[in-house]
Amino acid sequence: MRKIRANAIAILTVAWILGTFYYLWQDNRAHAASSGGRGAQRAGGRPEQPREDRTIPLIVTGTPSRGFDEKAYLAAKQLKAGEDPYRQHAFNQLESDKLSPDRAIRDTRHYSCPSVSYSADLPATSVIITFHNEARSTLLRTVKSVLNRTPASLIQEIILVDDFSSDPEDCLLLTRIPKVKCLRNDRREGLIRSRVRGADVATAAVLTFLDSHCEVNTEWLQPMLQRVKEDHTRVVSPIIDVISLDNFAYLAASADLRGGFDWSLHFKWEQIPLEQKIARTDPTKPIRTPVIAGGIFVIDKSWFNHLGKYDAQMDIWGGENFELSFRVWMCGGSLEIVPCSRVGHVFRKRHPYNFPEGNALTYIRNTKRTAEVWMDEYKQYYYEARPSAIGKAFGSVATRIEQRKKMNCKSFRWYLDNVYPELTVPVKEVLPGIIKQGVNCLESQGQDSAGNFLLGMGICRGSAKNPPAPQVSCLLPQGQDQEGERSQSHCPGVGWGASLCSFLFSLCLHRPQTYFPRDPACSPLTWLLGSASAIPIPFTHLSYSCPLCTTHFSLPRKKCYPHSTQFSPGMQLWSACTMGSRAARTAVCTYVCHIQVLVCPCQTAPLVPQPVSLPIPPAEHPLVHP
Repeated sequence: MRKIRANAIAILTVAWILGTFYYLWQDNRAHAASSGGRGAQRAGGRPEQPREDRTIPLIVTGTPSRGFDEKAYLAAKQLKAGEDPYRQHAFNQLESDKLSPDRAIRDTRHYSCPSVSYSADLPATSVIITFHNEARSTLLRTVKSVLNRTPASLIQEIILVDDFSSDPEDCLLLTRIPKVKCLRNDRREGLIRSRVRGADVATAAVLTFLDSHCEVNTEWLQPMLQRVKEDHTRVVSPIIDVISLDNFAYLAASADLRGGFDWSLHFKWEQIPLEQKIARTDPTKPIRTPVIAGGIFVIDKSWFNHLGKYDAQMDIWGGENFELSFRVWMCGGSLEIVPCSRVGHVFRKRHPYNFPEGNALTYIRNTKRTAEVWMDEYKQYYYEARPSAIGKAFGSVATRIEQRKKMNCKSFRWYLDNVYPELTVPVKEVLPGIIKQGVNCLESQGQDSAGNFLLGMGICRGSAKNPPAPQVSCLLPQGQDQEGERSQSHCPGVGWGASLCSFLFSLCLHRPQTYFPRDPACSPLTWLLGSASAIPIPFTHLSYSCPLCTTHFSLPRKKCYPHSTQFSPGMQLWSACTMGSRAARTAVCTYVCHIQVLVCPCQTAPLVPQPVSLPIPPAEHPLVHP
């Protein structure tokens, strides 16, 4: 009897094992057939017929019994020996692949943040992550950081929107992780339309948008959900920490920054205005921001839909953050940065993917649509700052303008007065231009904590085909001579800081003004203003040009003088930017920018130059064109 019972148990065991293997074999064969069918259709040269919504249906979360093979997922896309680790993704993939998807990162919040309490009934959110050919290691680390550092009750789902990556399994395999879903475009749509697709299928009442190369920090989500729960018209963003693109070190960002921009609609981080900083006695309180960077934010889904989602006629990437920011503020909402929320992000120096119409043209199209819909009469300053946008196609904006009218949104003048009064409106005395040294240009970088204006060097934007946008403004002379031409009584000064590490810039004002370099190693200097102010500069090629004319000036290359040498008033360097032809009586005026030089030693010990007062030249001083 015992022998019969043992045989029966053995037979049942073998049958169970064979049945399990058969089930897994059938499941794998069906999956392979599905993938092979799509590949065969492409290989046969017959184009796929686009579905009405042009997306593959949402893939539900994989069952835990199937499991997710993390090692196999990552190993399939490891770099080959000798391959450039920066080539494909514009960051060091080799270093990223070395890191654990569950790596620990430093809590970079203010020490007061852990003591802040949040509501017990915070709403759950749908996390939407769009990507195109993202490195598997960074994509997986983004997903796992969300799951590891967020209470499970607050994550309704993680929706990965695969914007037609080369390998569909980059996304599909991740659906074996609980709560992860995949939505794949069957053609390249870009970040903007992909985010709309993700939002449309999201089931939570709150949407959280993330980039695909992020790592969220401790208690990152609760502070933002709390703000949205209290007021559904708030759109909130975390402080965005920096993940090094070279070694993937996690670095804390300043808690005193907000989003800003210039008239060319170029985003920049800037210091909180001094009066706001003084008023902020609690470092955990939110920071009002004129614009958000756009990659990471939380928004109520009903509010997102009410506002009109994203402008779906924008292409790929760029400018959508301005359009959304203007729309939120002008149509009854607000934008905040929540200091107790921290998310790390890999900031790259270039785009690792191609834009169908080119990077510059795509950005122009998107920002031009923003200017035409939201900037009212102030759009003229956008075109002055970005002349390459003039005449470029941008599609119809009639629907967006009509939507703005229906929502009874406020004017851009209101936005400037109430949200971003620090953005200086150009006046006739200001001529936008470019001050360039090599590949770098002088650019405005906001204010420091003491309210001092900051200027520094940055990579010049633009190309030969699409000229760079003005990054500073040259204030024109005040007053006119008897013939109606502008006099040369006041002009800008440009120079390097004491350590030759950053430009200093003085506008042509009637009072002294100090501009501090970004690098704390440089000593701040106050320049005496006026046409005779002496300006220290290094002896490398420096030029000024204005996009409205062709003249410019330059300094001699590879020439060095002793520190005691200085140019006399007769050796002044002038540049004239003339609008129109006076002989043809079409001249508006003659714009004059003027620099005088006090030389610094070449690549020697740091020097603290002192302003030298020189005689003011007469107004009729002849222009000298270098």
